[in-house]
Amino acid sequence: MIDKLKHLNIVGSIVVMSDFFVDRIVKLKSPEELLAALNEKAKRGGGSVRGFPTQDIKGGNAVNVAYCLARLGVKVTLFTVADKMGNAVIRQAFSQFGERVDLRISEGKHGLTTSFEFPYENSPVNVMISDVGDNANFGPEKINSEADMKILKNADAVMVVNWASNIKGTALAEHAFKSSPSALHFIDPADIESRKQDFRDSLSKLASVTDILCINENECNSLGDVLGLGHLVPAGSCGPDDVKRAAKSISEKSGITTDLHTTIGSAWSNGRESVFAHAIKVQPRILTGAGDCWDAASVISYLAGLEPQERLLFANACASLYVRSENAEPPTMEKIFELVERIQ
Repeated sequence: MIDKLKHLNIVGSIVVMSDFFVDRIVKLKSPEELLAALNEKAKRGGGSVRGFPTQDIKGGNAVNVAYCLARLGVKVTLFTVADKMGNAVIRQAFSQFGERVDLRISEGKHGLTTSFEFPYENSPVNVMISDVGDNANFGPEKINSEADMKILKNADAVMVVNWASNIKGTALAEHAFKSSPSALHFIDPADIESRKQDFRDSLSKLASVTDILCINENECNSLGDVLGLGHLVPAGSCGPDDVKRAAKSISEKSGITTDLHTTIGSAWSNGRESVFAHAIKVQPRILTGAGDCWDAASVISYLAGLEPQERLLFANACASLYVRSENAEPPTMEKIFELVERIQ
C-alpha cells in the first residue's frame, strides 16, 4: 500500500468544487447547557453568553478537501466563491503550498457556519447552522473559460462536494464530469435530508458519468428512504455487517460504486462485493471536517490503485489523525504512513 502511494503521479491535478465557508466551532458539554444560558440571558433582557470554547477555521467541504489534498502532497485545483475577505483567507491558508495549488475563486458571498460540537448518546456529534451565501448558485457558468476547460480536460480526478447546498449542483457535476472524460469522478452530497428526493432524481442523471458516490450514515439513511430501501444504518445499533449491506444496497440501487463512512468504520461496494474496515479509535478533539479528510485520502487511494481494504484503512487513518489533532490540521502523508505501519 505505502509503496503505491509513494509512487503516485498526479499528471494534471485533482479538481475540487465548490463551496467555501468560514466556520466557527462552539464546544458544548451538552445542548441543554447552551439552551439554559440563552434562556437565562433572555429573562434578563439579553446580553452576552460567555464561557463557551470556540474556534474559527476555514471551512466548506470543497476548501477542506482541497486543503487536505495539498497537505498530502498532491496537485490540486480549487474552484470556489468568496468575497474579498474570504479570498484573502483562502489564499493565506493555501500559500504554504506554492504552485502545487491553483486557486480559482469567483467573486461572491461565501458561506458562514456555526458548528456546535457536543456528546449525544455517548457519541460526539456536530450540528451546524449555516448561511450558504453564493455557494447555493455555483453552476457551470462559473467554470467555462478556456483555461477552466483545459484544467478539467487534464484532470486526474474531479470531486463535486456539498451538492446539498448548491441548487445548481446537478448541472455543475454533469458539466464537470462530461468535460473531464479521463478523470475519476467523485461526488459527496453532504446532508441531503431536506433535498433527498432531488438527489435521488439527480443520481439517475449522473450515474453514467459518476465513478464514486461517497456518503456518511445520515446521508445513507436519507438516500435509503427515497430509494425504497428504508433506514439502512440504525443509530446506535449497527455493526460492520449492517454497514457493508447498506453500502451494497445503495450501490445496487444507484448503479454507482459507493463509499460509506460511519462512526464505527467504513465500507466500499460496487453492488456485487462489499468490504468493511473498522474505524481507528481515538479521543476526538474536533469533528467538523473529518469527512472531508476521509474523502481526500480516499480519492488519492483510488488514483494510486489501492485495493478496497487498503483504501478504507488509509482513509480511516487520515480521518483519525485529523480528529485527534489540536489545531484542526490534516495530517501529512508521512504521518499516515507511520500510523498505518503501527496498526497493520
